[in-house]
Amino acid sequence: MDRAADSGGSVPIAADATQARARAVVAAVTDPEIPVLTLDDLGVLRDVRLDAGTVVVTVTPTYTGCPATGVIAQDIRAALADAGWPDARVDIALTPPWSTDWMSDAGRRKLRDYGIAPPGPAADGGGTSGNGTSGGAASVHPVHLVRRGPTAATAATGQPECPRCSSPRVERLAEHGSTACKALYRCLTCREPFDYFKPY
Repeated sequence: MDRAADSGGSVPIAADATQARARAVVAAVTDPEIPVLTLDDLGVLRDVRLDAGTVVVTVTPTYTGCPATGVIAQDIRAALADAGWPDARVDIALTPPWSTDWMSDAGRRKLRDYGIAPPGPAADGGGTSGNGTSGGAASVHPVHLVRRGPTAATAATGQPECPRCSSPRVERLAEHGSTACKALYRCLTCREPFDYFKPY
């Protein structure tokens, strides 16, 4: 049964439930480069909506030209097809650009448990408006960023803590680690190397 119509038009309750179910499926898709993170953890999932019965997903890549973007879109379509939506569409939104500030607290904990130091706050704090999408897609919901404070160690040194022993005594070995979005560090206390997810 539909909701009563209002000035904005009515939305079928069944459509709301379908959209919520589709969003749950997409939110659980994992990042191909860091499989402990879901798209929801990473903060790249912008919108899931229904367009004339078709599920349309909007994602923002972590950076323009990220090689994982195509794989993420393919994985989203496969997950939705398995859940009963074989004709789902994935749109890419490039504005506002993704920021590490969009990562969830749960995602940051998962990174640390996985051995990757989570990012501190982005230098410019990111943006809060701008709903443009590429490919003629409809506008997506605005993203409201939460400014994250650094840990005590990061605030004092400008460097991450070791994800293994929490020591602030670390040194950077290379600007780029296993992927371009991570830097390679070594802990001077436990002597273990680790990746640091760079804030941007």
